[in-house]
Amino acid sequence: MAKKWDITKVRNIGISAHIDSGKTTLSERILFYGGKIHQIHEVKGKDGVGATMDSMDLEREKGITIQSAATQVYWKDYTINLIDTPGHVDFTIEVERSLRVLDGAILVLCGVAGVQSQSITVDRQMKRYGVPRLAFVNKLDRQGANPFRVCEALVDKLRLNAVMVQIPIGLEEHHKGAVDLVTMRAFINEGASGETVKEMDIPEDMMDQAKEYRQKMIGKLADIDDNIGEKFLMEQEPTVEELRAAIRKGVISLKLCPVFCGSAFKNKGVQVLLDAVTYYLPTPLEKKEHGLDLDKNEEKVELFPDDNKPLVALAFKLQQTQFGQLTYMRVYQGKLSTGDFITNTTDKKTLKVPRLVRMHSDKMDEIDSSMSGDIVAVFGIDCASGDTFTDGKVNYAMQSMFIPDAVISLAVAPKDKQGSNNFSKALQKFRKEDPTFRVHRDEESAETIISGMGELHLEIYVERMKREFNCEVVVGQPQVAYRETIGQGAKYDYTHKKQTGGSGQFAKVVGEIVPLEETPEIKEKKITFAFESRVVGGRIPKEFIPAVEEGFKEQCAKGPLIGFPIVGVQVYLDDGSYHDVDSSYMAFKICSMAAMREVYMKAKPTVLEPIMKLETTVPEEYQGPATGQINQRRGVITGTTSFEGNVVIEAEVPLTEMFGYSTDLRSATKGKGEFSMEFLKYNPAPRVIQDELAKKYQQKRLDEQKK
Repeated sequence: MAKKWDITKVRNIGISAHIDSGKTTLSERILFYGGKIHQIHEVKGKDGVGATMDSMDLEREKGITIQSAATQVYWKDYTINLIDTPGHVDFTIEVERSLRVLDGAILVLCGVAGVQSQSITVDRQMKRYGVPRLAFVNKLDRQGANPFRVCEALVDKLRLNAVMVQIPIGLEEHHKGAVDLVTMRAFINEGASGETVKEMDIPEDMMDQAKEYRQKMIGKLADIDDNIGEKFLMEQEPTVEELRAAIRKGVISLKLCPVFCGSAFKNKGVQVLLDAVTYYLPTPLEKKEHGLDLDKNEEKVELFPDDNKPLVALAFKLQQTQFGQLTYMRVYQGKLSTGDFITNTTDKKTLKVPRLVRMHSDKMDEIDSSMSGDIVAVFGIDCASGDTFTDGKVNYAMQSMFIPDAVISLAVAPKDKQGSNNFSKALQKFRKEDPTFRVHRDEESAETIISGMGELHLEIYVERMKREFNCEVVVGQPQVAYRETIGQGAKYDYTHKKQTGGSGQFAKVVGEIVPLEETPEIKEKKITFAFESRVVGGRIPKEFIPAVEEGFKEQCAKGPLIGFPIVGVQVYLDDGSYHDVDSSYMAFKICSMAAMREVYMKAKPTVLEPIMKLETTVPEEYQGPATGQINQRRGVITGTTSFEGNVVIEAEVPLTEMFGYSTDLRSATKGKGEFSMEFLKYNPAPRVIQDELAKKYQQKRLDEQKK
C-alpha cells in the first residue's frame, strides 16, 4: 500500500562504489529489510536467480551490474527511492546520470581493499554534482578487514572529512555488529537473515575504545556546529538529538562524511545504515537544484519541489522494453500525472503522458501521478537521455551531464544480409540509451564503427545485439582512439583559383598555425581547436571569415598523417585577398582546407595515444611477474601499496598495449589478480609506432584508390 506523500520523509539515494565492493548485495538486503522482497538472492548465487537489481541475463551471468536499476522501499515511515549503479568504469555514464538526479549517496568501500581506483572516480562524480554521502565499510567478515584504515584512506586519498560514527564489534570471523557512537549503544543482528536487530549495552572490553572514538567524532563535529563546539570546550555531553543535527548539517553542507561498518553478505549493519539514511541524508527540499532559463540567456533559476509550481523533470535514463521506450524521470518541481501534456525543451515537441509507472528493478506498478521530488518512469514518450520536460509554462533546461570521450572503437557488421535491419535498429536504440556509445560510418572503408569506454563496454553491446535483436555480428580488430597534433608553428600562404566557363573560384589566405596553449580554461572545456582573425582593412570581407574557420576546422576532423582527428591547434588568419566576382563562401572554405593540408606537414605532426590509469591488485608473491607484465606493456609504475598480503600496483599504460591483459594477468597470478583502468590523458606515441601507423594509413589509402 502506498503511503501518504510527505516530502520531508523522502530520500532519493544511490549506492556507488568500486567493482566488487558489494553494492548490489547491499541493495538486496535493503529491499529485503524494507519488505520489497521476501527472500534474499546473491549476485552469483547457487539458486540461479541472481540479485533482484541485476535484471538483465547478462548481468546475472557475469555477476556484474551493467545498468543502474531503480526501486522504492519503505523504511519505518520513510520512502526511499534507491538506485543501484555499476562499478565498472566502462559503464561510468550509468553512475554519472544516477548521481545527477540523486539527493544523497552511500559510498560503499571494501573493508580489506579500502579506497580503490573506481572509488576515486565515483567520489569525483559525487563532488561534481555536490552529492552528500555516507560511507559504508563493507565486508568486515573478510580476513584482513580494517575499517579504521579505510577511514584514514578516505581522508588521505579522497580528501574527505571522514569520521567513524560506528566502530565494529569484532572483525573477520568474529564480526557481530557495531557500536553506535551517537547513542553509545551496541547493535547486533540475529536471525537467519539478520532480520532482528538487538540493541544492548556496549561490551565492557570495548568501552574505552568507544569513548576514544566518540571524543574524536565530537571533536570533528565541534568544527562544524557552534553548539557542539561550545559544549566541547565546556566539557559537557551533547545530547543524541544535538549530535544527529550536527552530523546532518555536516553531511548536507558536504563538510562531513560519516563512516558506518558492517557486512552486507553476512546481514550485519544494514538496518542501522538505513536509519542513518533517514537521519543524515537530505530530503528533496534540502538539496538545492538549479535549472537554466532558456528565454533569459541560460540564467540560473532555483527549483523548488512544490507540487503547485510549473513542472520541471529530467529524463535521466532510457530503456527499451517490449512495451516501447521506458523513460526514467526525476521530478524536480511540480507534479506529473497520466494524461498530462508535457513539452521537451530540447526539441520543443509537446507529448502526452500515456502511462506512469513506479519501477522495482524490472517490475513495475502503474500509478496515476507523481509528486514533486519523486523518481518515476514514463512509457510511450520519445526523447533522448538528458532531455528536460516542462508543462509549457516555463522554458527551463537542467544542466547537462558530463559525458566522457570514447577511447576504443570496433568495426562491426551484421553476419548476414537479413540481419541488417535489426542491426541498424539495435545501434539506433543503444545510441539513444547510452551517450557514451557512439556510432559512425567510415566513408573510406564503408564500415560501421562503434566506439565506447572500453573492451567490456563494446563486448556487452555486441552480446546484446545477439540476444535482444537476434542479430549475429562480425567484429573487426579493436581500434584505439589516437589523435594527431602539431609540434611547432608553421606559416601558410595559399591561393585557390579555378577558372571554368562562367564565374570561377578565387580565394587567398595567409597566416600561421601554432600549438594551442594549455590554459586551465582550455583544459576544463576540452577545447581542441581555436581560430583568430587578425585581418585588417577589409583584405578579406567579413562574411568570408567564418568560411576560413570552417575550412580549417573541417580539415582537422581527419588528419593526413594517420586519419585521426587533429587536436591542439591555434589558427591565425593574417591576410588574404578576394575577387569581386569569383570569390564566395565555398571558395574560401575550399582554400582553407587546402591550406591546412599543405601547412600541416611543415608543423612537425605528432601522433598522440591514450594513456590509461591502471590499478592492479595481486597477492604479494606475484608482485614480480605483475610488475614485469606492466613494464613489458610500456607502463610507468607510479606507486605501490601493500595491505594484508596483497599489493596494489598503480601505473600509467598506453591503451594500445592493454589488449589481452586480463588473460595474461590471470595466468601469471593463477586467477588471483584483478585490475581496473580508466582513461587518464593523451601523450605522444613513440616514433617507431608513429611511423608504423603512418605507413599503414598511407597503404590503406593507396589500396582504396586502386579500388
